[in-house]
Amino acid sequence: MKAKTTTLDVKGSAITVRQRDGEDYISLTDIARYKNADRTDDLVRNWLRNRNTLEFLGLWEQLNNDAFNPVEFDGIKTQAGLNSFTLTAKQWIERTGAIGITSSAGRYGGTYAHKDIAFEFATWVSVEFKLFLIKEFQRLKQDENQRLSQAWDLNRTLSKLNYRIHTDAIRDHLIPATVTAAQAAETYASEADLLNVALFGQTARQWRAANPAQAGNMRDEASVEQLLVLANIEGMNAEFIHMGLAQGERLKRLNAIAIRQMQTLTARPAAPRLKE
Repeated sequence: MKAKTTTLDVKGSAITVRQRDGEDYISLTDIARYKNADRTDDLVRNWLRNRNTLEFLGLWEQLNNDAFNPVEFDGIKTQAGLNSFTLTAKQWIERTGAIGITSSAGRYGGTYAHKDIAFEFATWVSVEFKLFLIKEFQRLKQDENQRLSQAWDLNRTLSKLNYRIHTDAIRDHLIPATVTAAQAAETYASEADLLNVALFGQTARQWRAANPAQAGNMRDEASVEQLLVLANIEGMNAEFIHMGLAQGERLKRLNAIAIRQMQTLTARPAAPRLKE
């Protein structure tokens, strides 16, 4: 799946932001270009030679990277300050196993760093530029959160609308006319958990037992993608009920559909496949 890329306009300079493993990485190459477009690599190398920079990078890696090599880091740190000492981003990554900085060649390559590290580099380049960069980055996050909230509300609404279709199908086809209200409620709960198991891999009761600190329910904690798939399989379950399919058969079909749709939406399996 291609990484999500966004471009910020910071004081007339285009600064690229990419997502990696759910974290934002900002182009150090673009930040360096603001100061000297002809010597971006040299600026990054000079920054990496700084002992304070290495102390910061080492601490960040120790806090965020279990695979970081502290022995190799200590060797690099002892050389910092020597006139002969040089260090590239690629050398830093290869020698220490660092994840806070990435470096690649090619047209769409360059040196990127986790936002924590990128802001530190921006301070070294220009304090004023760093403040404008933070301001634009915060605006980007606010815009993303607003869009996410709108999408979540839309899919929540779709789920509620489909729930009416779903419950009507249960009432018309699964609940005999002579059952009590309590029996009807149990049937509804069973069908609701059919969808829960198909998408989340567990019933509502199992989720509550595993998440006692959560105030809401499993659907309140669902992602936008999960809510969209939930809305889809609710409508499909209603159709399967009309077709007269047994609950076990419907569960298998809905689970397969949920897996396929979540893979499409997220590029990773998010709905556990049921065991035969």
